[in-house]
Amino acid sequence: MNKLNLTKKEALRKQILELVGEYHSATVAEQTPFEPGKSPVRYAGRHYNAQELTHLVDSSLDFWLTAGRFSEEFEAGFAEYLGTDYALLVNSGSSANLVAFSALTSPTLKDKRIRPGDEVITAAAGFPTTVNPIIQNQAVPVFVDVELGTYVPTLESIERAISPKTKAVMIAHTMGVPYALSELRELCDRKGIWLVEDNCDALGSRYNNQLTGTFGHLSTFSFYPAHHITMGEGGCVATSDETLARAARSMRDWGRDCYCNGGENNTCGKRFSQQFGTLPFGYDHKYVYSHIGYNLKVTDMQAAIGVAQLAKVDEFIDARKRNHARIGGALKRYEHSLVLHRAIPKADPSWFGYVITVKPTAKFSRHDLVMALENAKIETRNLFCGNLLRHPAYLEMNHRVAEALTNTDIITTNTFFIGVYPGLTAEMADYVIATFDNFMKEKG
Repeated sequence: MNKLNLTKKEALRKQILELVGEYHSATVAEQTPFEPGKSPVRYAGRHYNAQELTHLVDSSLDFWLTAGRFSEEFEAGFAEYLGTDYALLVNSGSSANLVAFSALTSPTLKDKRIRPGDEVITAAAGFPTTVNPIIQNQAVPVFVDVELGTYVPTLESIERAISPKTKAVMIAHTMGVPYALSELRELCDRKGIWLVEDNCDALGSRYNNQLTGTFGHLSTFSFYPAHHITMGEGGCVATSDETLARAARSMRDWGRDCYCNGGENNTCGKRFSQQFGTLPFGYDHKYVYSHIGYNLKVTDMQAAIGVAQLAKVDEFIDARKRNHARIGGALKRYEHSLVLHRAIPKADPSWFGYVITVKPTAKFSRHDLVMALENAKIETRNLFCGNLLRHPAYLEMNHRVAEALTNTDIITTNTFFIGVYPGLTAEMADYVIATFDNFMKEKG
């Protein structure tokens, strides 16, 4: 009877998943073709097919609502893709930054741990959640400027910012452009400083032919719909350091000392035979807490989508590079008015978007150009927060500014980006280019 029921369940599951595939085919057939000036050209968005939907429904049929088999499959596959020993799924890229930085405060690191008052070098032009974990752990962010065009700091800026209080560097590869990673890691090792790569914008980028996210002691990733692959919400922490991986896992999983996966017991074989703190001897290891942690796990339904997306990551990266090259090549004729997006030497970006800075000498403003694009239904976005120090939430924080933030202030007033994501077709890209051409013609 059990065998018969199992066979029936398997047949029903197969039928359901086949119907999901048919449903996707029907919805794709209903989509209207692109109409220039009427259809929106998105700056980013999820890009998927029937595979993601069937994975999602397959997971939902298990009704295993927390991390499970798909989470384990993704973590193993993602670590293999990067070439790291560990990949820990979390519920967002912001949580990944919080977990990664908090891991550096772990008592297991002894005199290398980051403590309140220690300094951490970061960029003033970026996304808030690169900086927030520094503040939340009572360390002091030290802000450096970035270059126009690449939007990442130079190695020289970072080195000048180092003081006797510096314990870490935590900077994003802005819009997919790596900073000088080999040289920075060598500098950090020489100075005894941690390096955390915020790789949320840069999955698949390379420096000196090595994937970003593999140079730092820890690295972070985001799987928000705008990013290179998506789970809807989701993120990941990667490392090849076992001590850091244990600390990060603990921070993600309530701060507990136990490292059993969900549904597992006594992986260490010493569940009831250890002494922790002033707890009674043999206190259940599953309920011993060694860090001030959180519950930041991903759901298995999100991970199921990620498994399908990860299989397409190289295809997505190639599309981003093609779209970036197409737009960049066409805009080259406007370099007299625009600072065009570029990479530093040795870098091969997996571009997040195409970033443009309107030169102060141009006959038009960012607002003029952005309004022309938006009125043509081409989405734009500012380069995140511009100068973070000018936002209300950060006016009273404890911090240090290492140098004049000249370019960061220019970015605040003159910089924006447009999309290059895989959903941007050649027809859409050509429409974007034609809109630029019309605008520039009107402005003389």
